[in-house]
Amino acid sequence: MNFFSLIQIELQKIKRSKILLLLVIPVFMMWIPSILNADGIFDTQGIPITPESNFFVQGFMGMVWFMIPATLILCTVLLRQNEHTNHGILKMLALPISGPALCLAKFTVLILLTFVQMLLLILAYYLSAAAASAMVDYTLLLPPLFVFRTVFGFYLAAVPMAAVFWMIAVLIASPIFQIGIGLASIVPSVLLINTKVWFAYPMCYPFYLLMIAYGRAAAGVYETTIDWIPWIPIAALLTLAALFIACLRFGHAERK
Repeated sequence: MNFFSLIQIELQKIKRSKILLLLVIPVFMMWIPSILNADGIFDTQGIPITPESNFFVQGFMGMVWFMIPATLILCTVLLRQNEHTNHGILKMLALPISGPALCLAKFTVLILLTFVQMLLLILAYYLSAAAASAMVDYTLLLPPLFVFRTVFGFYLAAVPMAAVFWMIAVLIASPIFQIGIGLASIVPSVLLINTKVWFAYPMCYPFYLLMIAYGRAAAGVYETTIDWIPWIPIAALLTLAALFIACLRFGHAERK
């Protein structure tokens, strides 16, 4: 059984789960306050930012800081729980299938789910911006090229974080502890993003890119340049290390 066949099997399992519903509901719920408080978008409190950029940043703030990481955590837990339904993981491990390949296939599905969520996030933004524009009689829609490029940046920045959450899910058997540790790791990102070692904490990455976009939209509020070095090398190293540990330990507890 090749790698792509394993991915297809995992995708079929998802159709019978609640993971897709989990991706849809939070995305649209997070934009409801932005629509209801559309009038407040014009109150920039002296910050030199346009209403449309303010709507974008404020709307994405909760998604990038909390909802995307939280959804990743829940998806990793559900993907792991799918393995234990009817002892499915034991059946898979009994087949002539590489454990690391199965681990990477599940992680690939996690990344695909994140990509789907980003597409939903773009859709939710445009629907919300259109609704808010009609309410305030002002166009709050930003150019598609900017929106797609920025959200795709969030997606790429979320990959190292997803690798860390997947490693935690593999190492820790209890779903409660998986969720607890994952959610606890989100909170410090707000503080660490303003330190010199933010690049060593993957949960900061998407939020860091949003703040860069904020700085470019509002001159003088935040930095506008991305510190690619040492960010990219460290992010790649952390991602590979997390996946290596996950592959090394995947199925270990079930084989006992």
